[in-house]
Amino acid sequence: MKIIVLSRNPKLYSTRRIIEAATERGHEIRTLDVLRCYMNITSHRPSIHYKGEEITGYDAIIPRIGASVTFYGTAVLRQFEMMRLYPLNESVAISRSRDKLRACQLLSRRGIGLPITGFANKPDDIPDLIKMVGGAPLVIKLLEGTQGIGVVLAETRKAAESVIESFLGLHISVLVQEYIGEAGGSDIRCFVIGDKVVAAMKRTAAEGEFRSNIHRGGSASIIKITPEERSTAVRAAKTMGLNVCGVDILRSNHGPVVMEVNSSPGLEGIEAATGKDIAGMIISFLEKNLKAGKTNTRGTG
Repeated sequence: MKIIVLSRNPKLYSTRRIIEAATERGHEIRTLDVLRCYMNITSHRPSIHYKGEEITGYDAIIPRIGASVTFYGTAVLRQFEMMRLYPLNESVAISRSRDKLRACQLLSRRGIGLPITGFANKPDDIPDLIKMVGGAPLVIKLLEGTQGIGVVLAETRKAAESVIESFLGLHISVLVQEYIGEAGGSDIRCFVIGDKVVAAMKRTAAEGEFRSNIHRGGSASIIKITPEERSTAVRAAKTMGLNVCGVDILRSNHGPVVMEVNSSPGLEGIEAATGKDIAGMIISFLEKNLKAGKTNTRGTG
């Protein structure tokens, strides 16, 4: 196979491991900075150019698109799909997962466990919104964000009102969510490839921090997940339409609840915690599923 990795930095652990795994299996792989790709959008011969060169002759593409470049990154990926490259994750699926409101609504429609989540537009509705999610403490999230950025824990009603009002005053939309205190500052990252959870780790927040993200100083350890947690993770991935993703789950008193479905999950923490060759599993998935033009959501926006 000839594979493209869309990544802004080939030296990042996850990108480097994917390149190593593909090379070990005899594939040709190249990294492209998504922001240096530009497009010729035409009916009969769509193309991508990169630093003056037209990109042709590739079979598959692995998107590692950062949250800050989602709009441009998914546009580039969509162009590659039009050129009939097989995407590890499709552009529409990535867009779905990056919009936290849309993701919550889709997961809710499928009956997948979620924290009680509220969304409003006017400051007058804030008191009822807070009541709706069970009162303080509660979690306030920006609609787009990753690695715990844009997530605030409001420990009192007054603090919650002040923070939400401030965001709405700046015309910034936020989600307000029930705080799952019984999780004790820990969550479970389930790594899904295809229709299987291939690895899982428990992430525990650093002292004085409620976000368990490893980028925020959290620690990771291997964990045995329950059949219900395994099923929840796979169903969440399928709901988003993602072939490869990280599904973050909290253990609540009413069963597993999904916090986020991450379309570009990091490999460093999960490989270190579990000792598994996740990068190799990703390349194996591509080998088994590669088919030119095989995109379920092609042409649907």
